[in-house]
Amino acid sequence: MSNENYTPPKVWTWEEESGGTFASTNRPVAGATHDKDLPVGEHPFQLYSLATPNGVKITVMFEELLAEGHDAEYDAWLIRIGDGEQFGSGFVEINPNSKIPAMVDHTGPEPLRVFESGAILLHLAEKFGAFLPASGPGRTEVINWLMWQMGSAPYLGGGFGHFYAYAPWKMKYPIDRFAMETKRQLDVLDRELADRPYIAGDDYSIADMAIWPWYGNLALGRAYGDAATFLATHEYENVMAWAKRIDARPAVQRGRKVNRTFGEPHEQLHERHSAADFDTRTQDKIGDEA
Repeated sequence: MSNENYTPPKVWTWEEESGGTFASTNRPVAGATHDKDLPVGEHPFQLYSLATPNGVKITVMFEELLAEGHDAEYDAWLIRIGDGEQFGSGFVEINPNSKIPAMVDHTGPEPLRVFESGAILLHLAEKFGAFLPASGPGRTEVINWLMWQMGSAPYLGGGFGHFYAYAPWKMKYPIDRFAMETKRQLDVLDRELADRPYIAGDDYSIADMAIWPWYGNLALGRAYGDAATFLATHEYENVMAWAKRIDARPAVQRGRKVNRTFGEPHEQLHERHSAADFDTRTQDKIGDEA
């Protein structure tokens, strides 16, 4: 059907073949489609995820906590959203919204489910007293930017990314609309980063961990094909410097690999159950074994 000639019906109905590259991950109803229990490892934190930007936020946080010496060992289990594993009964039980990442914290008297990436970041930051000031203006500023990311990134991912890279055909209006908004957001970040090394001030925080997988990787040319060229991300010099600063952190480099199923084999660690896995269990080392 021609995009220009489309007239919405009076009542919308679902066409399963519509939606582009990731159509199989979306449907107009909630709930489980099949019974499947989630695996549980030996560590206090059980993460069920995939290395999308939202998933990377959490694996970076865990690796940063471990790098600082916190007792934050975790099992990271792969959820293949293209295969519908997020609609299994076990996953839906810990996240009724069927989106990754989701986590179960086993450190208390009862297992505690935590879903939505921002909520997981806050939970871990408060639990360990790390990457988030305990009180005062600094805490508020970090939360300001965490919430900015949660509200802004859907325009980047579900808006620009979808129509530029994944939609079944190219459409000028939505690409122009969301490119404009993405560039506005990059300008917001660029202006703030002009006089501070990290988005909420002098200290690296969960706000950076939330924003970087989306906007840092976009600036570095790792998102939506040639989107960095299309959006001229090199023009945002402060964003570029910030993105490279965070990209150089060893914990970030490790976190990017966890639950990753795409890219170079040496950058893919489908599941992470110990620190040794980075040396022994990446896809270049195990090949078809996984």
